Order: sequence, then structure tokens, then C-alpha cells
Amino acid sequence: MRIWALSIAMLAVAACDSGNVPPPSSQSELRASTPYVEVDEVALRGDGITAGTESFYFAAGQNEVEGALEQALGDPGDKGENGECGAGAMAFASYPGGLTVNFQGGSLVGWNWDSDADNISLNGDYRIGTLRTEIEALDGFVMIEDSTLGEEFALGDRIGGFFEGDAVSMFYAGTQCFFR
Repeated sequence: MRIWALSIAMLAVAACDSGNVPPPSSQSELRASTPYVEVDEVALRGDGITAGTESFYFAAGQNEVEGALEQALGDPGDKGENGECGAGAMAFASYPGGLTVNFQGGSLVGWNWDSDADNISLNGDYRIGTLRTEIEALDGFVMIEDSTLGEEFALGDRIGGFFEGDAVSMFYAGTQCFFR
């Protein structure tokens, strides 16, 4: 009986072997030697923005959003403020690729995008220049009748845009400084 119990104990110890998994100290060395891969993709959403590996909802801090977008897209070509917006004074930053982000009181409140860029997309699927027929086929699509800004459409209650001819010329979400 004693030999049987000893055999069971040895099997239990052998079953706890971690095989080829390195000890924790080796794992941290492995992580440190793995090269960092910069992600420069920006995904626009109806509730905010994802820049690289960071996601921001509307109301996120301006400094954090601008920092992530600068890493992903480069320095903004234009930054400023417009005190005459119907929604109230608004700060903005415009980045390479046609993305402009809007801030009020130091918080992200909206974005608009009006130039085709390989590293920017709407929900990962749509870009400036997407065919009108493709957008019109989406759930929640509706034309905004009597828009004074052009051929304006909505995708559900969070995303809007404009057509120029047979393609999308702008997408937007959140608070904008459009003069209607």
C-alpha cells in the first residue's frame, strides 16, 4: 500500500511539470526583447475614435486624444478655436488624412473626415470614396431631406455624411460646427 501511495505522489508531481514554459524571469526578458510594433490605424466610430491601440469615447480628454492621434497620424496641420459655432465655442485639430476632431471644455465631442486615407476608416469598413450604393444599402441609412449643406445622409442616429456624385465625400459624428 505504501508503494502504491508513493507512486501516486510521484505521478502527481510529474503532472505539475510546466513542460517548455519558461520561468517568469525568462518571460519578462522575452517581452523586453520583442520589438514594439507601432500601429498607425485610426478607426472612427459613432461614439468616438480608436487610434492605434487606444479607444476614446466622446467626453475623453483632449490631451489624451490628441497624443494618440499624433502617434497614429502625425502632427496636426491645423489647430484652433471657433467661438461662433452654434453648439458653443469649439477647439479643433486637423490631422493628415483629412480627420478633424472637435473639443469643448477640454473633451472630445465630435469628429469629421473628408479625405481618403489608407490608415483611417469608419468602423473598419468604409472610407471616403465608398460608393453611394454601398452606403445606401446599410441598415439605418436615410437621406436628410432639405439639408442646406448638400446631399447629407445619416447612418442610424450617430453617424452622418455627405455624398458628392456617386461616392461619400465626408463622414462625421458627434458635435460639429456646421452652419446650416
